[in-house]
Amino acid sequence: MERTAMRGEFAVRLLVSVVILVTGVAVAQDSTKEQCSMAVVSRLVGSGQRVCDTTVAQDMAKRGHAFEQNQSGLASVLAIGPDFSEQQAVGGFKQAAQRGYAPAQVNLAVMYINGWGTRTNYGTALRWLHAAADQKFARAYYNLGILYLQGQGVHQDNAEAFRWFQKGADAGDPDAQTNLGYMHDQGLGCTRDVKTAATWYRKAAEAGNPLGEYNLADLYLRGEGLHQDSAEAFRWFQKAAAQGHTGARIKLAYMYAEGMGTEKDPEAAYTWLTSASLAGDQRGRDLAPNLEAQMSPEQIAEARQRAHTLPAPAGRQLSAKAFAQ
Repeated sequence: MERTAMRGEFAVRLLVSVVILVTGVAVAQDSTKEQCSMAVVSRLVGSGQRVCDTTVAQDMAKRGHAFEQNQSGLASVLAIGPDFSEQQAVGGFKQAAQRGYAPAQVNLAVMYINGWGTRTNYGTALRWLHAAADQKFARAYYNLGILYLQGQGVHQDNAEAFRWFQKGADAGDPDAQTNLGYMHDQGLGCTRDVKTAATWYRKAAEAGNPLGEYNLADLYLRGEGLHQDSAEAFRWFQKAAAQGHTGARIKLAYMYAEGMGTEKDPEAAYTWLTSASLAGDQRGRDLAPNLEAQMSPEQIAEARQRAHTLPAPAGRQLSAKAFAQ
């Protein structure tokens, strides 16, 4: 099938390339009925747990409740209030990790990997990640895959990275599914198989992972591993763009500009392009003059105004839903 491309297109598929603190489940040592999510954390993370104020949760943490100790660490690493700090986050995570709470073990490992509130220590990070992996905690598998893929604290090893991503993907972690798809896509640690890559990208995309959505859209756009389908590409780019993925926003701009998979709409194209630029992604800047030539000053102003109302890409503080509870 002929390759479908857009003018000004940039890098093809991407992978999640950072270690992440992520959503998790409580383990047996704390009864779910006793768990109490800090109100300030719950608002950011979207916890389904019972909510209580900070004082109550901190008191429970002092009494040895692992879930609340981890919550205290979350509040600290998110810098929710003036009394919190990264050093306190390490302390909260460590208390819960030592009680065998897998999400806190992963969170503590990530603190050591990034040097947040403590010195960087890959050996300690690996020990905590393996402790969580021994409990079959999916995000531990994902983070171990990242370390082997990037050669952080271990010898770089694509095959070992593939093995950990496979375990995380099988356990349902959307970032691991995206990265396993990427490994198949690029033939890293395995024989290249774009159809299998598409299968894993779709699993991640259907779970709402923006990079999975972006990569699946790109396969549809190019007709690689899937039948070429511009309308499906447009639909998945839209989903990723709505979550702040700037690459997807630029791809949408080109699709609107050329009427690919949707009606031609220079104003919509300009809105998405501007939103990516506002987030610091200038890869579509060559398209802007062409769009401006097709629009009135009033349309340009309205498009810029709409761009300012779109959700900002998630930074470290804004991606609280990725933290392990």
